[in-house]
Amino acid sequence: MTSTRPVQEFYSIGEVCALTDLKPHVLRYWESQFRFLNPAKNRSGNRVYKSREVELIMLVKHLLYTEKFTIDGARQRIDQYRRTGELRASARKAFEAELATEVRAAVEEIVKILDGRPDGSRG
Repeated sequence: MTSTRPVQEFYSIGEVCALTDLKPHVLRYWESQFRFLNPAKNRSGNRVYKSREVELIMLVKHLLYTEKFTIDGARQRIDQYRRTGELRASARKAFEAELATEVRAAVEEIVKILDGRPDGSRG
């Protein structure tokens, strides 16, 4: 019998910050700049993000931090992705690229520890 891990449907702002390595004020600012980032609020008034929104946040992060777009440029690129039907694939790709970067960094840290080189020197 195979068991699949349940996918979390909603994330708090703290969980999204941990997943994306962003500060809450950055997420709140992006909500004001990107109309598609509009998380629902629970009964307590706290933001709750869907998995899809987390992927879009990662796409925005990728465009701004990795590809060095301006906010306006990122907005235009995302609109272009939406018009051509590439938004979901692009968001997923950005999410996977960020995950790969984090895994690579973690592996490099482990290798440094195993080699006894906390400063990262090769020799």
